[in-house]
Amino acid sequence: MKLAGVLDHLGSLLAFDTQNPPRSLDAGAPLFSWLNQVLGSGFAIEVIDHGLGRVSMLAVRGEPSLLFNVHLDTVPLLRGSRFPALELTRENDRIFGRGACDIKGAAACLLEIACSTADPMALLFTSDEEGASGCCIHEFVRSAQAAAFSQVVVAEPTDCRAVLSHRGYLSVKGVFSGRAGHSSEPRALGDNALHKLSSWVAAAVGTAETFESEGRRPCFNVGEVHGGIKSNVIADKASLHWSARLSPGESNDDFLEMMLGLENGSSALWRVPFSGPPLPCPGMDTSRAQAYVEKHQLKTGPAVDFWTEASLFAQAGVPAIVLGPGNIAQAHAVDEWVSIGQLELALEIYSQLVRSHD
Repeated sequence: MKLAGVLDHLGSLLAFDTQNPPRSLDAGAPLFSWLNQVLGSGFAIEVIDHGLGRVSMLAVRGEPSLLFNVHLDTVPLLRGSRFPALELTRENDRIFGRGACDIKGAAACLLEIACSTADPMALLFTSDEEGASGCCIHEFVRSAQAAAFSQVVVAEPTDCRAVLSHRGYLSVKGVFSGRAGHSSEPRALGDNALHKLSSWVAAAVGTAETFESEGRRPCFNVGEVHGGIKSNVIADKASLHWSARLSPGESNDDFLEMMLGLENGSSALWRVPFSGPPLPCPGMDTSRAQAYVEKHQLKTGPAVDFWTEASLFAQAGVPAIVLGPGNIAQAHAVDEWVSIGQLELALEIYSQLVRSHD
């Protein structure tokens, strides 16, 4: 196995435009044909199109108990980059390109191992992680195929240290209703949807501040607010989109119930586009994942503030850790990058785990 092979694979991966949004992939996309060709006939490959750009590709050789999970979608390109986003650019010890860190660099390492060895190996590629969907993983853990694996490595960037806990991600949209009319009417204060929304936001921020004072940072954030027509018209509709990232061991459902209760149920309709639990969830047994880390003498890292799909595996009863090259600070940046040193370390660690056959 050589770094040159990793960089060849990474260059090819970066050239595939997998921005999410716009979720333009389907099962017939050239990316999956290329992966099939690279992996070769030694792998049994199944590609499933779940619609809306959500495609999963499971590649298995032999009967491994370890599954590597890699998402191939990336965040959109950003203006102002120094380097072409869909090309590999090397500058000193850094490799630039959209997805180089999050997480096509890890995928390139795994492809090099797959091409250079004949060991049992299992790879689950997905395309909907950046869209906060989770459909591919949800469908996989509900399938009979998941039962074949006793451990999952989710290859998100952790500086190549094994991470066993991270924050969750909760995304919530709400629509408040009012009754339109002239702003001079006495009922304007109480019937204005924007006033109702503002009252809820004030209560929600106060609740989040209480959490902060107790040392429980929920990362509550109102990201969008829309509503009203003009200043002299009572707003009949107002909407918002907020999120929270709860700490390991806390419950998204409990937090959601508490926050929605602040509105008293009189005028808002709520929808949850996505709820990814923290790792671990409340009451979750992490002993098997911890034992795997200790058995393979993996260097561990602290809990991270970003969410990963490791929690979806763990929630379904499949022990999962997060371990991949690069640092999250390098991901989603204008000029995203990963270091050569991190790619080499990931190649070494992943190779060790594959050779262990457990």
